[in-house]
Amino acid sequence: MAMETNLCQSCRKELTNDKGSAKFKCPQCLKYEIKRCRHCRALGARYTCPSCGFSGPN
Repeated sequence: MAMETNLCQSCRKELTNDKGSAKFKCPQCLKYEIKRCRHCRALGARYTCPSCGFSGPN
């Protein structure tokens, strides 16, 4: 069984106690939960869904 991680999808930073981080389902496939830290959200850093390949933000 794979262990669930709580890391930013873009920079791999630990998200525990990171105010301003976000978790949301992939906008395309709605299967994978994307996790982003406050810093990467502010920068608009790209992320890619490992399930369907969707790349964001727009």
